[in-house]
Amino acid sequence: MLASEQEILQIKQRFGIIGNAPALNHAIAVAIQVAPTDMTVLITGESGSGKESFSKIIHSLSARKHGKFIAINCGAIPEGTIDSELFGHEKGSFTGAHEARKGYFEENDGGTIFLDEIGEMPLSTQARLLRVLENKEFIRVGSSKVQKTDVRVIAATNVNLYDAVSKGRFREDLYYRLNTVPIFVPPLRERGSDIELLFRKFASDFADKYKTQPIKLTEEAKALLLKFRFPGNIRQLKNITEQISILETDRTITAEQLAKYLPKENTSSLPLPIMERNKSEDFSERELLYKILFDMKKDMNELKKLVLELLQNDTLHGMQVLSQHKELFHNIQPEDIKPVPGNNTYLVDTQKNSFIIENKPMPDVQDIEVETEEESLSLNEKEKEMIIKALKKNNNKRKYAAQDLGISERTLYRKIKEYNLNN
Repeated sequence: MLASEQEILQIKQRFGIIGNAPALNHAIAVAIQVAPTDMTVLITGESGSGKESFSKIIHSLSARKHGKFIAINCGAIPEGTIDSELFGHEKGSFTGAHEARKGYFEENDGGTIFLDEIGEMPLSTQARLLRVLENKEFIRVGSSKVQKTDVRVIAATNVNLYDAVSKGRFREDLYYRLNTVPIFVPPLRERGSDIELLFRKFASDFADKYKTQPIKLTEEAKALLLKFRFPGNIRQLKNITEQISILETDRTITAEQLAKYLPKENTSSLPLPIMERNKSEDFSERELLYKILFDMKKDMNELKKLVLELLQNDTLHGMQVLSQHKELFHNIQPEDIKPVPGNNTYLVDTQKNSFIIENKPMPDVQDIEVETEEESLSLNEKEKEMIIKALKKNNNKRKYAAQDLGISERTLYRKIKEYNLNN
């Protein structure tokens, strides 16, 4: 039997949860019911919907409430260091490991670990996590000693893990091990009048913070607010309320005023399959630029080869080559090439060009270089060059280099490791 209405109300008051949507109440009831157990919980829901609050509810109502609670964003830790962060490492196990260090699973023995964005965890780390969940065992990086830990794991994700399993991005055994008790946190757009309640709460909080009167909505503005989909959920609503509270002098907000703060809606909704986010990286502007540069380089190489062929053969053969390669010399037609009477030369005469070519082999063609490098390496070399320039520009500060490159810090770390740029 799930928690009573009175128990749910007490939890809302204790943790500052606003709203009465049935889906929200059900999620709270499940959290209350599962908290006293030691079962693993998987919390799903869109980004900004308040998943971390549910992990705190579960911890505070459990027998581990006096133990440590730590929230870890798996997507914010670079792939090369996440094993060390979670499970610790021994001295000298990798470059920079000047001393042994305990990981979160060792430090939080007897407590609770909340793994947010679990879908971003690398497959190798997933295998280590599965061992902890099944056997309560782990091994530090660079060690062979098996250690024990008694940690409760609560995981959360805003991506479709089942879809990630089918794509090979997430371990199936780990998915079912984490999903012992699922809790779904509804998106804000599915919570009806809770949107207005939250707006009023935020408006009151910001009025106290900025020493002003709280803003209010007209009936038309309320209707507009309820129609908006809020892809950023509670976090987005809070930011919009703060913007209006600061920028609007009139404390009664009309629909026209409110519309200025509501961005154009995005038809997509979360949870998203993991692969959808990766597709955007595959066709980023940066990689399209690399492709353009690659194509230009390829065209130039073809042009060099053609000129070399012209110089190594007589110009009668050269005229045939010119005719066969109109795509490169598009403004030169066969009829534009005419012999000069009494001279062993030909006149190439077009609307844009006019020059003489001699009907004899040309000496010394060694100075013409035709690049024969592997084309498949061109994109990688360009990417490596861009990363080096970005790191140099930002004094090797990876955070800012990643921002300049338009990629995540985690992706930059992986690229640095891939191209061996640590030294």
